Amino acid sequence: MKIENQVIKWMTNITGYPSNAFGNLTSGGSIANLIAVKAARDFHGINSANVKKAVIYFGEQTHHSVNKALNITGLHEAVLRKISVTEKFRIDTNQLEQQMKDDQVSGLQPFLVVASAGTTDTGAIDPLNEVADICAKFKTWFHVDAAYGGFFILLDEMREKLKGIERSDSVVLDPHKTLFLPFGSGAVLVRDKNLLLASNSSKASYLADTEGAEDISPADTGIELTRPNRGLRMWLPLQLHGVAPFKACLREKLLLSNYFYEQISKLGFETGPQPDLTVSIFRYPGDEDNHINQQLIKDRSAPQV
Repeated sequence: MKIENQVIKWMTNITGYPSNAFGNLTSGGSIANLIAVKAARDFHGINSANVKKAVIYFGEQTHHSVNKALNITGLHEAVLRKISVTEKFRIDTNQLEQQMKDDQVSGLQPFLVVASAGTTDTGAIDPLNEVADICAKFKTWFHVDAAYGGFFILLDEMREKLKGIERSDSVVLDPHKTLFLPFGSGAVLVRDKNLLLASNSSKASYLADTEGAEDISPADTGIELTRPNRGLRMWLPLQLHGVAPFKACLREKLLLSNYFYEQISKLGFETGPQPDLTVSIFRYPGDEDNHINQQLIKDRSAPQV
């Protein structure tokens, strides 16, 4: 438990969260998003009596695990607003703010905004600081799914792109993605540990030995009781190697992605915007009905013999 808690506190520090923040080590981003969505629901008191007036906002490229979390928590019955993205595939903050204004005028309750720090399809990072400003204005919970891109905050050159993540109410990180650790290593962090505890902790006679313990029990910060020790697989590599090799690997991936982006452009392919992270978008040019690009995808996915 001490090792897990040390790892969690390290992640809250690199994220820029205050000292009162805490979290939970999970099996991955799906459970981490579920814990965060549940904490937002519980904090805002969304229940069967008011859920149909509650509003949730997310971008077109939000990961489908968020939709699963909404289904599990009953929030699929809320008003769900899918916000368009810009030409750089980032959430359109002008549309977001206007939609929230319109909803408030209509008597609805905006309560949760989900932003992404590294979408799966394009690697785009939403304008987190602008989204944070909007959430502060409307007093909504601000959640960031940074399962893919969150650990890039270790690099000085990436902090401007991720600015605003420290203002979120909750954030998801996946050490088994951009910290290169074994599968089954996820994390959720919540700015105020009391809100995390209020959403998850409970008492039972068979848990009496955990009451009054100096360290926070993971049973009180997540949905699992029986669970594997997830802290050691993250703590030990950091202790043995330090942070420098992980930063070097992250920087290498950014350089390779940008190199690929430049070279594929020189070959005459049509490219998307400059990569935010390590996804480069390209397509065969002049293919109006996309049949050539579809064939390329089909050929690429065919088994090699």
